[in-house]
Amino acid sequence: MSKFLEYVPGNSLLHHMNPVAKLIGAILFALACFMTGNLILLAALLAVGLVLAASCHMMRQTAGLMKAVLAFSVILAAILIFTTPTGTPLVALPWGYIGTGSVLAAAATIVRLEAAAIPLFLVFYVTKMSDLSNSVVKVLHVPYKYAFTFTSAVHFIPVFMNDMKGIMEAQTTRGVEFDRGGFMNKLRLMVPLCVPLLVSSVRKTDSAAIAAEVRGFELRTRTSGYKEYPFAPADVMALVICCALVAVGVVL
Repeated sequence: MSKFLEYVPGNSLLHHMNPVAKLIGAILFALACFMTGNLILLAALLAVGLVLAASCHMMRQTAGLMKAVLAFSVILAAILIFTTPTGTPLVALPWGYIGTGSVLAAAATIVRLEAAAIPLFLVFYVTKMSDLSNSVVKVLHVPYKYAFTFTSAVHFIPVFMNDMKGIMEAQTTRGVEFDRGGFMNKLRLMVPLCVPLLVSSVRKTDSAAIAAEVRGFELRTRTSGYKEYPFAPADVMALVICCALVAVGVVL
């Protein structure tokens, strides 16, 4: 089974924090990244995110995330460079120019997306989905059906990834070569795999819905869970620090 977005046990500070504090702190951290264009502050936030990942022994997973985010952010940065001519001109273009401001804005975009993604990514690795859903229901008073829907969607991501991997392996044994040809050829080979994946997904979601009904899903309320999620001083301190980061981002 793929380990993507699956809980990894540990004894780090993040593992022992309140699930609500981790979720709100990660959102505030990401908000701080988007509230500033200061490249130095963004680099510092990225460094903080990497330190948090190292403290949880999640550097391998974080490296994979950063690689995926980099591919997306580079595209945005390229669009930004060629469409926003600001600063001292460096390269002349038929429709404008590439300036120093364009390059700095593109670099800030890459660092911003990398820094914002890491804390949100870590939350799912250091928190059990059951604790996350139950805590937001008890502490934030979110209706259970909404919390269950979100956590179920996250839970099914590695399941569907594992199903796709199995389907691709089955097709490979039949002579299909997914590692050859260009992007369009790979896309053409991947399209037929969507049908068996869709059928498998519908079967799994139908089984999950029946299981939820049998376990009294409609009867679940905020007071149904027996476990409490009190805030510790470390949780409050973490939220204060994240709020301070947002304030610093706004000022800068």
